[in-house]
Amino acid sequence: MAQPPIFSLEGVALQQGGRWLFGGPTPTSGAAPIDLHVLPGDRLALIGRNGAGKTTLLRLIAGRLEADRGQRRVKPGTRIVFLEQDPDFAPYATLMDFALGGEDAPAAHEVEAIAGQLGIDMSRPAATASGGEKRRAAIARALAQDPDLILLDEPTNHLDLAAIDWLEDWLSRYRGAFITISHDRTFLTRLTRATLWLDRGTMRRKDIGFGGYEAWEETVYAEEARNAERLDAKLKIEAHWLERGVTARRKRNQGRLEKLHQMRAVRAAMISGAGTAKLKLASDDDFKSKSVIVAENISKTYGAGDSWRAVIKPFSLRIQNGDRIGIVGANGAGKTTLLKLLTREIESDTGSVTHARTLSGVMIDQQRKLLEPQATVRQILAEGGDWIDVRGVRKHVMAYLKDFLFDPGLVDTKVGILSGGERSRLLLAREFARTANLLVLDEPTNDLDLETLDLLQEVIADFEGTVLIVSHDRDFLDRTVTVTLGLDGSGKVDIVAGGYADWEAKRRKPAAAAAPAKAPAPATPTPQPPPADGRGSTKLTYKDQRDYEILPARIAELEAAIAKGEALLSDPALYTTDPARFAAISQGIANARAEKDAAEERWLTLAELIEG
Repeated sequence: MAQPPIFSLEGVALQQGGRWLFGGPTPTSGAAPIDLHVLPGDRLALIGRNGAGKTTLLRLIAGRLEADRGQRRVKPGTRIVFLEQDPDFAPYATLMDFALGGEDAPAAHEVEAIAGQLGIDMSRPAATASGGEKRRAAIARALAQDPDLILLDEPTNHLDLAAIDWLEDWLSRYRGAFITISHDRTFLTRLTRATLWLDRGTMRRKDIGFGGYEAWEETVYAEEARNAERLDAKLKIEAHWLERGVTARRKRNQGRLEKLHQMRAVRAAMISGAGTAKLKLASDDDFKSKSVIVAENISKTYGAGDSWRAVIKPFSLRIQNGDRIGIVGANGAGKTTLLKLLTREIESDTGSVTHARTLSGVMIDQQRKLLEPQATVRQILAEGGDWIDVRGVRKHVMAYLKDFLFDPGLVDTKVGILSGGERSRLLLAREFARTANLLVLDEPTNDLDLETLDLLQEVIADFEGTVLIVSHDRDFLDRTVTVTLGLDGSGKVDIVAGGYADWEAKRRKPAAAAAPAKAPAPATPTPQPPPADGRGSTKLTYKDQRDYEILPARIAELEAAIAKGEALLSDPALYTTDPARFAAISQGIANARAEKDAAEERWLTLAELIEG
């Protein structure tokens, strides 16, 4: 027998600022009240563009807003907890005061238990706490309340990789229900089992985890495009943009991912040994002439005596024009220090950092300092005018807004009215217009929706200069960077060709190699892990050698299968005449792409071992 819901919305509609945010009349769907039923143990991803009303819906579920129409029902005894994106810490002296303040405050010992696991000092003054510390304190307060339904608004914002792993593990063991808004594809894919999609005032639900969301979204948009052909010209244009602007963009990004894998393969051939970048091109001078940042034996320490700490141990790196460098590690591991060393914002204790004479950079930081709430979008982009210079090309400001997924009608809207994600997108639009050949992005994915992340990946891929990215978004790094600089907190900098997954794979290898040493010594000698400097020999098993030889042919087969499937899906009549076959082909393409990605990563890993 099915369990009754612990929470329901029935026929709900809500207006904000004189317009129906959801549940009201829309240009394409007419009246569309929202119905939502949450069952015990539900794991729901809430998806939608910035400004679609995702956070507002969570506030309505939490009981902090009243709907204009419809009913909100909560099963008696159900505790609903809302983890806000930006909670207000101003009234509180310390992080613990925040955690124990307000209604439904948890017990102090419960907060301390979770804070200890998250590694946060709750006695820290709230006024001087970092974004990551505030986020951990908010998580400790929310989880300590023992919720039956927890509402998570961008829970991974400002968290480092260790804290994200901890939160994922906690939620995977959690017996209650949760609804989460997140831009972190890896987080959503690992945890969710059903998807709520807010789109143009309506909400759809499908009992698939986030891993199946994009295929579902493309199917819905394709069907709308076909239906719109029977409507007026305005709707045809809108449907055309949806199909071309979303589906086509993803197909282009798939092509860019192919190019990214090729760039990683070239970079892997240049890197050998731990902490060094060694060139293996036909001409060393040719590579040097393309280098835009050359770091030679740089290091940085802080403190003295007992408090002395090597933040960055000596390492060298040449960054070429066109490289996309990702910097990852836990909070406090030295990511910002390394970034400042490479951009020469601070001086190295040893060695030197040399920049190409023509290097000019743009820095986009996570504080969004350039956006004044009272300024209009037009003032931010075009200094109040109608035209903006986009990397030397004059463009009308309203046309440029479309490039960054804005409604041109927002051109005279004040920045303070925009959502957090829209403000982040506006900052990206402003900074990407500037002429530069070095782009420095500090946590660029915070507050962005998934479509804007796709756009950001596209812009980075098309950027002709060099990009330095500090991010905790694992999927974003896997889709954008050619080289990852990984910091483990000891001061060592690992240089790995590829993204976050490649760095993680390299980190797991030493742990796996060291594991046999814990077991009792067998009769035959136990192989020892290679020396830390990377000069030890590595033997491939028969399976490794065979995989190295056969994987290229398998990758080619998968590419052919993907191309064949996409050709079949290009038939506009297929979905109408045989929707089951359409779904089967779509799933087959997704499976083939996943296998192809895994095969490419496996082959690159083996190639690196063979070169070593």
